[in-house]
Amino acid sequence: MAQPWKIIESIATEEGVLELRQRGEKDFLIMIGAQVLMNSMANRSEIVLGQLGCQRLKESAAPRVLVGGLGMGFTLRAVLDSLPDTARVVVAELNPVVAEWCRGTLGPLTGGAVSDPRVTLEIADVAQLIRKNAISKDQTGFDAIVLDLYRGPHAGTDAVNDPLYGSRAIENARAALRPGGVLAVWGENYDEGFVKRLSKGGFSVTCERPGRGGLRHAVFLARLETISGAGKRTP
Repeated sequence: MAQPWKIIESIATEEGVLELRQRGEKDFLIMIGAQVLMNSMANRSEIVLGQLGCQRLKESAAPRVLVGGLGMGFTLRAVLDSLPDTARVVVAELNPVVAEWCRGTLGPLTGGAVSDPRVTLEIADVAQLIRKNAISKDQTGFDAIVLDLYRGPHAGTDAVNDPLYGSRAIENARAALRPGGVLAVWGENYDEGFVKRLSKGGFSVTCERPGRGGLRHAVFLARLETISGAGKRTP
């Protein structure tokens, strides 16, 4: 017989009550209202997102990565495991209580990823951080932007004005990335409109569906073209 869920902590937000629940030593849920945001026992797509977003950076001298959304820290752990010791990772998380959970109760699940010395945590809207880096001449840009947010791109996304997945947001992401940079995005399902906007925005796009059978989430991988020595564009 399955153990009942125990509410560890809850906090009111504009979108509903945010809860951390537990049953067993490593079985956790983060919920908002009746919606499950994260499940510690089902995180394959989040891990693949972090791995694919940073897979080309392992040998880079000092890569700089932006992660949008902390969750339970599984994406961040995968990002860190794909990067050298010289990397710098900025994590944007809207709710400070999520950061507290990852430093405390949830920390052992990821080996304390949020406390890694390479990580800078900012309680901020990731869309605003991307926009800031896109327009500021003082910023050095990112080699990868990894978005792991519970609302990914979908058919109802505003194609122009959505702050994360619309065409204007894609332009900001492109401007915030270094040459050859990667925008990696988690989605609940494949979204053709988002792929078309990314392609139109100058990215080379692929989509992975990690796992086998059942519901498989989408991992969108958008790479900026680079200029080769011969003057040809290469993905």
